[in-house]
Amino acid sequence: MEKERALDFYEKMFLIRKYEETLLALAQNNEIFTFCSSLGQEASAVGVVSALSEDDIILTNHRSAGHLLARGAEPRRCLAEVMGKATGYCKGKSGPLHISVKELGIYLTSTIVGGELSLVTGVGLSLKMLKTNAIAVCFFGDGAACEGIFHESLNLASVWELPILYVCENNQWQAFVHRKETMRIDHISEWAKRYKIPAITVDGNDVEEVYKNTKKAVDSIRSQNGPYFIETYTYRLRGHMEPMDQQEYVDKEELENWRKKDPVICFKQKVLELASAKEIEELENNIELELQRAVHFAKESPYPNLDELTKDVFVV
Repeated sequence: MEKERALDFYEKMFLIRKYEETLLALAQNNEIFTFCSSLGQEASAVGVVSALSEDDIILTNHRSAGHLLARGAEPRRCLAEVMGKATGYCKGKSGPLHISVKELGIYLTSTIVGGELSLVTGVGLSLKMLKTNAIAVCFFGDGAACEGIFHESLNLASVWELPILYVCENNQWQAFVHRKETMRIDHISEWAKRYKIPAITVDGNDVEEVYKNTKKAVDSIRSQNGPYFIETYTYRLRGHMEPMDQQEYVDKEELENWRKKDPVICFKQKVLELASAKEIEELENNIELELQRAVHFAKESPYPNLDELTKDVFVV
């Protein structure tokens, strides 16, 4: 991997990690309410999103921070949204779990397990009917793969040959339940293959592997070959809900083994072979300063006016 791309990947992964650590500090200080962490899944988000074009549409889930920031969302506006401020991407109405950024092609962040799977089929169909070169990208977890809508969505996408990239971030945990308690297989990609969809499982902690395979998948979809399925095998290093969940139910040996595979730490060692320690230190310092400014911006931003209560709502 060339130096420029490696630094770009590391910068995005480090930003995501520090952003979530900032959220955690705010939550522990009772300055924000709870949020769902994706800490440990940075390589999956950066690897996939970096392989997309500006026209591609993203639908994601409640662990969306990585996808948002990898796509180019501003940390300050994300933090403002988390704090319910008017300067947030959704005017403070979404909180931490529903942030959407239409101008960046992030159309949906769903907290309903599998909610994005129920909508991406329609998005994919519309893109095909419009005959665009854009694709729809759907992020979801292993828990959503146990929902009936998972099978409905994949079946229709296969039959209709829709331009959809399914990305299952298999982080081993479904809220407080280990995936081994809810499924008999280790790799969800095996289910996708049953619908005649090209499907692979990749090391979700290796940003280079995720990027390379996503590029291959995207090229296949754009060649009008129908949907593609990528399972990024990774691990959520924090609890389900911050800051209350202390992970007492997690096997300590399993957690420690995955900590040794921390994608941010491991990739930094690779980047050090291409860039100097001074370059990386400067990059990290700039991100930490950006997040300090983002926190200040969010705290100083106003709350929405009362008249916002009747705006941006559907009326029948």
